[in-house]
Amino acid sequence: MSEAAARPVEILLVEDNEGDVRLTREALREGHLRNRLHVVEDGERALDFLFRRGDYPDAPRPDLILLDLNLPRRDGREVLAEIKTDPSLKRIPVVVLTTSRAEEDLVRMYDLHANCFISKPVDFDQFIQVVKTIENFWFTIVVLPPV
Repeated sequence: MSEAAARPVEILLVEDNEGDVRLTREALREGHLRNRLHVVEDGERALDFLFRRGDYPDAPRPDLILLDLNLPRRDGREVLAEIKTDPSLKRIPVVVLTTSRAEEDLVRMYDLHANCFISKPVDFDQFIQVVKTIENFWFTIVVLPPV
């Protein structure tokens, strides 16, 4: 088994809604992959985590970022723009997972190079299924560049 296959998948969840954090944790626990979910509740902390600043000097590089749009301090749009313009971060897949269904948000996120845009389902079971599908797609089907 390769070193990459042996290590847990590192997922950064940028989400300020505690209920959505709990649902995401539950869905990932039920998944087939060994993963470590790191949660930050605002855009400023997300950037600190990614750039290993402040409280996060030893933060692992995420294999996937699940990013909400409507966040305190710095919103997801600003966070995505910084991620995708930084040479050391731009290859990390970013899944925008948001309650927004606005076409302008959809277009803007793809303009900023989001890897995909998913509107959060309000139904509990559907939300769990969406998170499981994200995990399966990004870590079973897709071939990602090395860390």
